[in-house]
Amino acid sequence: MTTLKWIPYVWDEPHPATSREIEQLEHLLGIAFPKAYKEVATQYQGMTPHPAVFNVGRGTNVVNVLLTIIEDPQWRTYSVMRAYDAVKPHVPNGVYPFASTPGGEYLCFDYRGTPEQPKVTLVTVEMFIYPVADSFNDFMARLYDGDAPPA
Repeated sequence: MTTLKWIPYVWDEPHPATSREIEQLEHLLGIAFPKAYKEVATQYQGMTPHPAVFNVGRGTNVVNVLLTIIEDPQWRTYSVMRAYDAVKPHVPNGVYPFASTPGGEYLCFDYRGTPEQPKVTLVTVEMFIYPVADSFNDFMARLYDGDAPPA
């Protein structure tokens, strides 16, 4: 498995989220995020993973940034809540963004049918939903640098 490095994106330096901030966001959305996601978001909200390429049914894509748990007034467009407000009217209930791509698409948790272990999906700008991975852990393990997908 490839070791991920995290590169600052929203802020110049890491800006860890607290467990309280994550709990508040979960309460607002009415969901419980996967444990692995909470561990990653606690340390790396607003950052870009490297490698960042992932496969999706229609080809490959890239993780641009892990959306922020908090809504920083200067960087609202990168927050989970702002992304959720943008996609909510266009996607079924149970789909919640956690990262974005350079093309303005969102990686989302899809709780429909698997509330205890949400799948990872890609919501396109046209609001089509494509499956990406069976879990957050699976998604993170599949990220690669673009030269060749992991074996």
